[in-house]
Order: sequence, then structure tokens, then C-alpha cells
Amino acid sequence: MLTFPRIDPVAITLGPLQFRWYGLMYLFGFLSGWWLGRRRAAQPGSRWTGEMVDDMVTYVILGVVLGGRIGYILFYDLAYYLGNPTQIFSIWNGGMSFHGGLLGVVFAMWLLGRRNGLGFMDVSDFVAPLIPPGLFFGRIGNFINGELWGKHTTLPWGMVFPDGGPFPRHPSQLYECALEGVILFLALWVFSSRKRPTGHVSGLFALLYGVFRFTVEFVREPDVQLGYLAFGWLTMGQVLCLPLIMLGLWLLRPGGDKGTKAA
Repeated sequence: MLTFPRIDPVAITLGPLQFRWYGLMYLFGFLSGWWLGRRRAAQPGSRWTGEMVDDMVTYVILGVVLGGRIGYILFYDLAYYLGNPTQIFSIWNGGMSFHGGLLGVVFAMWLLGRRNGLGFMDVSDFVAPLIPPGLFFGRIGNFINGELWGKHTTLPWGMVFPDGGPFPRHPSQLYECALEGVILFLALWVFSSRKRPTGHVSGLFALLYGVFRFTVEFVREPDVQLGYLAFGWLTMGQVLCLPLIMLGLWLLRPGGDKGTKAA
């Protein structure tokens, strides 16, 4: 059994101001996406400029924060927030939905494409490889907060989480950190380094994220307010991943978009 590192969720205190690790992880994710986007825009033949990347990050920040929070409220705990509306803005305590954030980013990419005369899938293919580092840092934030832990386990890397009871649990945040953050990034970065049919980079992102998240949900403790939705194992996270998996397969289908462009 591994010992859970009890890290103070407050990273920096400056007088009355507190900067929490959870918020800093989002900042690191946005900065990494901006830096990688600048690198991609500088590649020969890119239709993107540095200024477009700067605008993209601004749009994505709004999409992630607003969409992630609204999605969590609607998908996971609507009754609680209806009864405690002041807690809607307490995002430093956690409570962000990837799927809600993704919908926010989709809307942001549509707006960005309209502004710059780019097709939606062209924007999506450019942005997709920039997302996994943000997922990596986000899961690290979940781990520091001691939230979203997994089910009980006897495996040697099980951890006893502060609010998870006396028994070791799967550190499912770290599983997702490795799959959604590291492996997904490497797969997308390598795949997008060559010209691909329009939509294929986005399709690979949707497919791999959906499969990775669906798989980890088997060892992740379901949200206590929802539990299992069906069959004694199906979670809300898995339900929300099914459309992503189907979308990814459809975008990657043989004979799909014939256009071949650099992402």
C-alpha cells in the first residue's frame, strides 16, 4: 500500500489571497496548450498565426470554465446546486465535468472558426492535440484534492485517501492522468505530425479519450449522489463517453472526408 501524500490544497498564501493547487493546475494546462499551439502554428504550411493561437486560448479558457462547471451541475449534482446556489461559483473545491468542458470548447472552436474563416473541423484538428496536457494537470489537481478516488483494492499501489475510509483504494486520478494526459497526448502529437484527412485527428481524440475514460470508470468510485445508473456497473461518466466513442469511430471511418490537411 502506498501512502497518500497529504498536500495542502492551498499552494500560495499572500495576505488575504489564497492560490490553490486546483486552480494552478488549470493555469498550467492552459499555458501548456498555448505553448504547444504556438509551436504548431510556427510549423511550415500552417494556416495558423501566433495571434490566432492567443485568441484560441482565450476562447478555450471561457469554454472550459463555463462549460465544465455548468456540465458538472447539470450532469452530476443538479439537486444540490439548486438548493445551494451560492456554491455554484466555488470551483476551487472541484466539481468540473470534462464532458461539459468539452461542449464549451466545441462552442468556442465554432466561434473561433467563424472569426478566422476556418472550418470547424480544421479548428478541432488543430486544438485536439493541445488538450491532453490540460487533462494531465487537471487530474493532478483532483489527486491533490483527494477527490474522485477509485474503488477498494488489494493491489500494492492502493492508497488510503483522507475522505475515502480506512481501506486502500485505486488512485484512479493517476490512472486517468497517465491515459488521458500522457498516452493520449503522445498518440495525438505523433498522429498529427503528418497530414491527415480532415477530422481524423479529432476522431482519434474522441475515440481514445472515450475508451480510456470508459475503462477507468470500472475502478473509479461512482459519484455518491448518482451511484450506478444501470447493471450495477454503468456510471454517468461511461454514458457520456459512449457518444464520444461513436463520434470518433464515425470520423475515422474509411471513405470519410477526402480532404487531406495538416492539423
